[in-house]
Amino acid sequence: MDNSNDLIVARPEGLFCPPGHFYIDPWRPVERAIITHAHADHARFGHARYLCAEPGLGVLTSRLPGIDVQGLRYGEAIDVNGVRVSLHPAGHVLGSSQVRVEHAGRVWVASGDYKVEPDPTCVPFEPVRCDTFITESTFGLPIYRWDPSQVVFDGIDSWWRHNASQGRASVLFCYSFGKAQRVLAGIDAGIGPIFCHGAVEPLNRAYREAGVALPPTRLVSEIAAKDKAMFKGALIVAPPSAQGSTWMRRFGDYSDAFASGWMRLRGTRRRKGVDRGFVLSDHADWPGLQLAIGASGAERVIVTHGQIEPMVRWLCDQGLDAGAFKTEYGDDDIEAAAADKAEAT
Repeated sequence: MDNSNDLIVARPEGLFCPPGHFYIDPWRPVERAIITHAHADHARFGHARYLCAEPGLGVLTSRLPGIDVQGLRYGEAIDVNGVRVSLHPAGHVLGSSQVRVEHAGRVWVASGDYKVEPDPTCVPFEPVRCDTFITESTFGLPIYRWDPSQVVFDGIDSWWRHNASQGRASVLFCYSFGKAQRVLAGIDAGIGPIFCHGAVEPLNRAYREAGVALPPTRLVSEIAAKDKAMFKGALIVAPPSAQGSTWMRRFGDYSDAFASGWMRLRGTRRRKGVDRGFVLSDHADWPGLQLAIGASGAERVIVTHGQIEPMVRWLCDQGLDAGAFKTEYGDDDIEAAAADKAEAT
C-alpha cells in the first residue's frame, strides 16, 4: 500500500502531518506540537510552540511551566499551513482532546487517549466522523470490561467507611493527574477528612481553577509526622510511587488500595502488595473501544499503543483496513516520574 499521501505519518519525533508541518503528541523536540492531553507520555518539554484544548491549559502549564502555548476551544477550527485543524473532547482527563485534521477532502482523527463513560471532571467523549481513525488500545482485550464508575466509588466508600470505624487511615494509590481528581469527585466526602500527597494537590488546584467541583482536601505535609492520630478515619490520595516509601510511616495503622484498570487482572493486586484493588480506568474498555471506533465511521484504523496486535487482528476481521504506528505512548513510568518531579518541586 502506498502511504505517501497519508495525512498523518509516524516519524522518529512523533506523529507528523506532512501538509500541515506539525506534530501530534511528539516525543522528540519539534517546532509545532499539538497536545491531546497533559499526561507525561503525550506532553513533553522541548517544543517551540504548543497547541492544546482550552480546558487543559492550566494542567499543561502546571506540568510544563514557561512553554509557549495556545489554547483552542473545543470544536473551533483553525488553519495550519492549509490544513483545517480542530480539537474535540476525548473524555480521558481534563482538557483531553481528539485532533481532527482535514485536507484535500480527507479527514483523519488522532484520538489520543480516551474513554466513553461520562466523567464529571472532564467534557464527555465526542464521536468525530472521519476517513481514518488513530486509536489507542491500552485495554484492547475482551477481558477488560468496566463496571459503572458509581459502583466502584461505592466500593471505595465502603472500604474507607469500614477502616474509619476501626480507627485506621485509608491510603488510596492512583495516578496524580486525572484518576485522583475523578476519585475525589466520585466518593462520599462526608465519611471523613481527605488528605493528598504533594504530587496530587497541584493538579487538584488546576482542576478547581477550571471549574471542576472537588471536595476540600489538605496536604499530608501540613500535618507533623508525629501526629498520626490526625489521619485516623481519613482518606489519603497518593501516587503509586509513594507505596513502600518512608512517607507512609506517618499514617500509623492504615489499609491501602490501588485504583487502576489493571486491577481487572487476577494477580495484579497481589503483585502490587495492597489490601484492596479497585477497577477504575480513564481509558476505554474493550466495548468502549469498539463503540468509539464504530462511531467514527472510519474505514481505516491505525493503532498506536496498548494491545496492538489483538486490536489490529479484530479490526481486520471486521473488514476494516487496519494497521499500527510505532509510538512511545502508554509508558506508566514516564507519568510516575512526572509525579515524582512535581512533588520534588
